[in-house]
Amino acid sequence: MTTETEQSDTIATADGARIAFRHIPGAGPGVLFCCGFHSDMGGNKATRLHDFAVRTGRQYTRFDYQGHGASSGRFRDGTIGTWFSDALAVLDRVTDGPQIVVGSSMGGWMAMLLARARPEKVAGLLLIAPAPDFPEKLMLPSMPEEARQVLFRDGVWDRPSEYADEDYPITLKLVEESRAHHLLDGGLLPFDGPVRIIHGAADEVVPLQHVLSIPDAIRSRDVVTEVVKGGDHRLSSEADLHRMEDRVAELIAAAG
Repeated sequence: MTTETEQSDTIATADGARIAFRHIPGAGPGVLFCCGFHSDMGGNKATRLHDFAVRTGRQYTRFDYQGHGASSGRFRDGTIGTWFSDALAVLDRVTDGPQIVVGSSMGGWMAMLLARARPEKVAGLLLIAPAPDFPEKLMLPSMPEEARQVLFRDGVWDRPSEYADEDYPITLKLVEESRAHHLLDGGLLPFDGPVRIIHGAADEVVPLQHVLSIPDAIRSRDVVTEVVKGGDHRLSSEADLHRMEDRVAELIAAAG
């Protein structure tokens, strides 16, 4: 749901792509939402945060990566680097002042990358079912052997979607390029602000053990991981959405 106070617009990248975003001006720190892989800014969590922002007078920004939602480009041409550049462009050119960055699934990885690139612009992180390093560390190992053979032979595999009717392409380029953005390979993410992590114990996409390795990869001493009994990867029940709002409110309060 949008309101008359919300802008629907695009920004252009250096290579001519158009990144769609929606922005509500309001009090700071603002809230920036980063969607997940093959998701868009019309999802439940993104729209729920819009309502939260309207209700509380908070600045709020959401956007679509290239090849997602209303932005230009093809999904199959995207890489982690491309989508991170999109997120960084929105942070730099659309948002005003420090932000609480909320990331869902792949968006959690994007949020962490933003905190590394612009620590002065990130007042806090809320990572929901975060999936840093997922193409090589989660997706590739979980592929059926036949799918891996197709991927390495043809450079692309059409993956059946768990949430939509149509398959979507997974490219070898996505997997190989993602290595340049890994965050769980030993170095500390130089971010000292508050971090909240919410993960479902029954997540069928991102294993709990993967998420439990994230706090040790962040320099901040204020990192809290919350495991939701029975929670799935989407974490979109009414209780889950209330929990998300509560954690955002806590991060806003912590930012002063």
